[in-house]
Amino acid sequence: MALREELKKQGDLLFRWRGYLPLLMIVFFLLVVRDFHYPRGSHVLNRGWEVICFFVALFGLTMRAIASSSAPRGTSGRNVSEQRARSLNTTGMYSVTRNPLYLGNFLIWAGVILLFRSFWFSCVAVLIFWIYYERIIFTEEEYLRAEFGETFLEWTGRTPVFFPDFRKWKSPVLPFSWRNALRREYSGFFAIISGFTALDLITKTVVEKKLTVDPLWIGLFAFGLAAYLTLLYLKKNTSVLDLKGR
Repeated sequence: MALREELKKQGDLLFRWRGYLPLLMIVFFLLVVRDFHYPRGSHVLNRGWEVICFFVALFGLTMRAIASSSAPRGTSGRNVSEQRARSLNTTGMYSVTRNPLYLGNFLIWAGVILLFRSFWFSCVAVLIFWIYYERIIFTEEEYLRAEFGETFLEWTGRTPVFFPDFRKWKSPVLPFSWRNALRREYSGFFAIISGFTALDLITKTVVEKKLTVDPLWIGLFAFGLAAYLTLLYLKKNTSVLDLKGR
C-alpha cells in the first residue's frame, strides 16, 4: 500500500476515534501523577497555576467557539462516522488557519498537560497529539480536495495548515452568534471544567495522602453541570439555540 493510502487509512480510523485521544495518555498520566507535587510545596501557588492552565484551556475553547459559531450548517461539526462538508469554510478563523478547531483542541490539551509541570510528559503529549492529528488532517484534506478541487487548492495556498497567521484575516461570511457557539461548544465547556475538577481532586489526594476537596473547583463544577444540563435541554427540546443556516 502506498504511503498516501496508508496515511488516509490511518486518518479515517483516527477520525472516527478522535474523541478518545485522552485514553492514549492513561499510562503516561499514571506515571506523571505518581510524582506530582505542589510548586515549592505551596498549595496557594498550585491553585494559581491550576487557574492559569484552566484559562489556557478556555482560550482554546474560545478559538473553537469563534470558528464554529460563524460556520454554516453542515460544516465544522462533531460527526465521527464519515467526512462531511456542505461547503468550504475560508473566512473568519478559517482564513488564518485551516484547522482552527484542532488548534483549539491543542490549546485545551496544553492547558491540561501544563498542569503537571513535567517536561517529559509535555513532550510525549505533544508528540502523540501531532501524530494523531497529522493523519486526521491529511484524511480531511484528501476529502476536501476531491470535493472542492481548485477552490480548496487556492485556499491551502494562502492559509497555514495549523499555526495561525492573523495578517490573513478575512471577516466571516456569517457573523458570530452566541447561540450557535453555545449550541456547538457547551459540551466542551463542561468537559474542561469536569477534567480540571477531577485532576485537582486526584493531584491533591496524591500530595496530601487523603481525599481533599477544593471548594473553588467543586463550585465551578456545579456551575458547569447546571449550565450543561440547561443548554442540553434547550438544544434537545426547544428552538432557542437554533439559527437559520447554522
